[in-house]
Amino acid sequence: MDIRAVRDYFSDLQRRIVRALEALDGGRFQADAWERPEGGGGTTQVMEGGALFERAGVAFSHVSGTQLPPSASASRPQLAGRGFEATGLSLVLHPQNPYCPTVHLNVRLFTAMKSDEPPVWWFGGGMDLTPFYGFEEDARHFHAACKRALEPFGAARPADLYARSKKWCDEYFFLKHRHEPRGIGGSFFDDLAEPDFDGAFALVRSVGDHFLTAYTPIIERRRALPYGEREREFQAWRRGRYVEFNLVFDRGTLFGLQSGGRTEAILMSMPPRVAWRYDWRPAPGSPEAALFTDFLRPRDWV
Repeated sequence: MDIRAVRDYFSDLQRRIVRALEALDGGRFQADAWERPEGGGGTTQVMEGGALFERAGVAFSHVSGTQLPPSASASRPQLAGRGFEATGLSLVLHPQNPYCPTVHLNVRLFTAMKSDEPPVWWFGGGMDLTPFYGFEEDARHFHAACKRALEPFGAARPADLYARSKKWCDEYFFLKHRHEPRGIGGSFFDDLAEPDFDGAFALVRSVGDHFLTAYTPIIERRRALPYGEREREFQAWRRGRYVEFNLVFDRGTLFGLQSGGRTEAILMSMPPRVAWRYDWRPAPGSPEAALFTDFLRPRDWV
């Protein structure tokens, strides 16, 4: 088990993604290096007010502690109370143009440790897309990239890996109190420890390496579409749902806060402009209503 190799990959993935996003936007990310008193730290790269991205955050962290936070042991209660080491990369991109979707990527490794017992490790991650105006071409492209990332690793498993991770993504990124999906999903997995460390790490690298090919063509197609205040208001309203999910359900947000991480880095996923309108619904037959009738429901995109 080579935690250093995983850490170095996540750090390099941050560098590569930031460089590519700067080329797309023309702006520059600001690096915020931080340390955690309990152990470890990270670097959060943030761009705000860019030509393309209203806010873009790409965060790398490598932290340790004496007690695994409850959010990390929720599905493994037998590990509660163990020391831990965790490293990962998380990003959320909020474009200004409402026709460009928000996107999220996370890849991570947890290790839980106890004296006189072998460490318990597992990987997790995935990527998902949250459009404000749906384009079937974009959804199919994004899901095809998710499938390509996982296809080489599915042969040794009893079911299609992409299909399982897509279903997991649809179920996880769901606002239970609203009975609404957050977006159109993608891929999501957790507790990955098979077939062995090297094999699981290879899968996570494939997911990380496919991110730019999954998202960049969508942005390039939509960034020049004209929009007005109506589209921006709808975008702000839909971003409210994004905030609700991240604060109420997202395990990554909970882990960061419970483990004493840097609050600014944890909440960099929040959009800079957001709104809530009491009991508002889009007009039937409108482009905004089409998002719900045509896109925000589980579909087999590929």
